[in-house]
Amino acid sequence: MKKNIKKLLENLCCASCKQGFDEDSIFVNRYEQDLMVIQLKCKHCGRSYGIAFLGFSGGIPLKEPLEVQEGPDAINYDDVIDAHRFIQNLDEHWQDYLPKG
Repeated sequence: MKKNIKKLLENLCCASCKQGFDEDSIFVNRYEQDLMVIQLKCKHCGRSYGIAFLGFSGGIPLKEPLEVQEGPDAINYDDVIDAHRFIQNLDEHWQDYLPKG
């Protein structure tokens, strides 16, 4: 399972020492019904990147490998600028943009 989660980190590296992450950088702390709690830590310099909660629908397949599915495109510079401008221009009616329900 850790090897499949590693795929999520294959293009990332430690901000401190620039070493890449691998399956030994991921520590699974706990499994629950639809949740896995993991910690990411650089095995080279020891810097911890905190705890992540991975949610799964339909329970966690403890004996089956995780399947990494393609997601949306990564956020780029223009997306960040667009979001900044949108947030900057919100007025007193900002709640109108929240989902109803």
